[in-house]
Formats: sequence, structure tokens, C-alpha cells
Amino acid sequence: MNTVVSYLPGAAGAAANADITRAFEAQLPTALRLRTSTAKERIAKIQRLLDAVLAHREDFYAAGHADFKKPPAEVDLTEILPVVAEAKHAMRSVKRWMKPARVWPSRMTFGTKSWMQYEPKGRCLIISPWNYPVNLTFGPLVSAIAAGNTAILKPSEMTPNLSALMTKIVRDLFPADEIAIFEGDAAVSTALLALPFDHIFFTGSPAIGKVVMAAAARHLTSVTLELGGKSPTVVDASADVKAAARTIMWGKYTNNGQTCIAPDHIYVHESVKDAFVAECIAVLKASYGETATAQQQSPNLARVVNQRHTQRLNGLLADARQRGARVLFGGDVVESECFVAPTLIDNIPADARIQSEEIFGPLLPVIAYRDLDAVIAEINAAPKPLALYIWSRNEANIERVLKRTTAGGTCINHVVMQYAQGNLPFGGVNNSGIGSAHGVFGFKAFSHERAVVRTRINIATLLYPPYSSTTRTILKLMMKTQ
Repeated sequence: MNTVVSYLPGAAGAAANADITRAFEAQLPTALRLRTSTAKERIAKIQRLLDAVLAHREDFYAAGHADFKKPPAEVDLTEILPVVAEAKHAMRSVKRWMKPARVWPSRMTFGTKSWMQYEPKGRCLIISPWNYPVNLTFGPLVSAIAAGNTAILKPSEMTPNLSALMTKIVRDLFPADEIAIFEGDAAVSTALLALPFDHIFFTGSPAIGKVVMAAAARHLTSVTLELGGKSPTVVDASADVKAAARTIMWGKYTNNGQTCIAPDHIYVHESVKDAFVAECIAVLKASYGETATAQQQSPNLARVVNQRHTQRLNGLLADARQRGARVLFGGDVVESECFVAPTLIDNIPADARIQSEEIFGPLLPVIAYRDLDAVIAEINAAPKPLALYIWSRNEANIERVLKRTTAGGTCINHVVMQYAQGNLPFGGVNNSGIGSAHGVFGFKAFSHERAVVRTRINIATLLYPPYSSTTRTILKLMMKTQ
């Protein structure tokens, strides 16, 4: 029997907190029941979610445009397609993922049989961001369902139309004691984070990630933190400049630069910088229009999510300009329309804010370099990034960057494609994240790997007290043969 939870749209304070607590408590018996759920049951739920997402494609187009003029093609490419891929991958694979994994006995456990069995963690919280609301809410939800959990979802209030549509879909599909969803501002997140969830999956900024981790620590709740940071790109003298420019401009300006793994700044070898910049400008003009007016009218360019973020980006640009930076292309801002033109900047001094703050928008610093070792040193002096991109046809340079830096993920002669490769773990390192998502890695993030040892021949009795000289002899032999 499903527990009915009353939702109060727009409710605040005690009433809203009561709804959250009621949903959380209702999910406890469901979570216990789902420990024995079958692959067939989990697949059926994922299929229902997938069918609903596809049935609402036109609604997602309208909601994405209403929230920040997101082009329908980008809704398909960056919101719906990743959910479809994640869901189909999970449905094909979950039966195999759920199987216990046999482990060979070690020399100390001769006579036993060992395996890992994957158990649902239980009640899970998924807090998602505004930049890719559908993808980064329903993608982790697929993993949570595949692993056999209940979940409470908290989408971002900054994209109210997309959040409202996801709320409708979830409440139409699932009973609240299984999957619940709450809209609202930071107060709702705070109320949710006060509860002792079994796992929290958060996608957002490193600053808020620290808040989530601190809240989780109060209950010793495990976390997956998908964060961000300043992801560098290196274009060396051997790179295919034309291919690099076209691909980097696509990766940077999709969603108007509001992507956690977008190139944040580019180190370009001084010998190819002018050619690279010229190619970038040509790509931007062809993609979005030659003038600011044309770009404002372009159906291919999303807007900044709100005026506050537009003002933040305008502040970064103004600060860089005041300190001597040069705008190579773009630079136009209309705060009232949340418009920031695709912008290339160079000659940026080290003390400019744009050099230290995550940009998360359509501003792209282009930094000339001569010495690759100096670039590597600068990358290593900064917090570890979520992504690092290398454009080169020089294998020695590629290996030097790969071996002497660290990042959550890396593409060689491409950008952002590490996210699309569902057979790889997606995640950060330290400041850019904790844990991994996608495919089997998402399944494991929402699962407990339970270690099981079953004894067949109990040779450990030889080591029981009272200890004798024979016991010591056996122990010495074991230490030599490990």
C-alpha cells in the first residue's frame, strides 16, 4: 500500500518542513522493501521515467526557452539525449550489475568462498543545479532506481519552468513514498540536508558542495559531489588549429558557457595564437552572428540564467578590462535581457578576478604561452579541475600533460566528450568533486558493496588459543608465503 503525502505548493516554514519530513519517513519502509526488488522491477520504473521524458519533449522545449531561451536542439543534445542514454544503458545492464561479484580467496582465507553483493543504500537525496536541470536530475535518478533506492529530488529554483515540469512528471509517475520531489529555494535544501539520508548526490558549485558535505558529516552520510572549477585547455604548436577552434567554441558556448566541464580558459602556444583566435572568431560569427544585434536575435544562443548571474559576468569582464585586458571579440552585455555575447579576451593580468573565479558563462580568456612546463606549473598551482583538455599532435606533449597534471577527466583533441562516454566514470577530484557517476559507476555510487565470506573448510581453528609453538610456526609460515 502506498503512503499518500500531501504537497503544499508554495508553502513555507513549518508546513513545508512537515511535508519534507513526512515524505522522508514514508520512504523508510519502502527502502527496506526495495532491498529485495528485482532487476525487472527496477527496469520497469526506469522505462516509465524514460517514456514520460520522451512524451514531454515539446514541453521541455517550451520550458527551456522560457527559463533561459535554451535552443530546442540543445534541449535534445544536453538534456534529453543524456537521460535517454543513461536510462537505456541501465536497463540493458542492471541485471548484470546486480549480480554478486565473485572474489578469489587470499592465502589467508584458504577454504572460504568470498563475494561482493550490491545492496541499495536506502533513502537518497538528489540536489540538482539549474544549468542542465533535466539531465542532472533524472540522470542520477536513473542510477538511484537501478540500485534499488528511494529518492527525494530537489531541483533548482533558478529554472522554475523546467523544475515545475519535472515535478509534474515525477508526481504523476511515482508514489511519494518511493520518489518524491520538492521545489523551492535554499530553505528547502537546508531542511532536506538536516535529515539523515543514506546517500546524498549533489551537483553544483564547490562552495555549496562544502555546505552539503558538512551537513552530511553530521549523520555520517555518504556523498557524491559533482562540482566544477576552472577547467584549462592547452593548444600546442602542433595542434590542428581549425579543428581545435571549431570544437572548443562548440564546447564552450553550448548553453552559453554555463557548463561545469566547459573550457574555462585556453593556453595557446604563441606561434599559433593569432591563427587560432582568427579561426575562433570565424566560428563564432558563423554560429551566432557577426554582430551583437545578430547574436541577441540568434535562435542558437541561450541566455544567462538570470540577471544576478549576468551582473556577475559583467563584473568579471569589467574588472579584467579595467586591469588592461583586451577584448578580441564580443564584450557586449545587456543585463536587462540576460545577454552576454560570446567573448574572447587576452592580455589578462594575473590579479584579475576572471583568472581565479570560475567563469561559468560566455567569457573565454586566451593566454599565449611559450613554455609548456610553465603552463603545467600554473595548472598544478590551482585547485584540481573537473576537466582538462589537450589539443596536440605531439605524443610527447600529450604524455607530459597527462602525467604531470590531474583532473576529473580529460579529452585529447576534443572537449566535453568524457561526459558522453557512459562506460567511463564521470567525476572530479578534491575541489572539483568526490565520487563518480554514469553507468555502472552511478549504480555503485548508490549501492553498498557488501563483503561476504562463507567458510567451507575452517583452517582458522589452527590459530585459536591457547597459543602453542605450533601456532607460532604456522603464523611465521603464513607471513613468508603471503
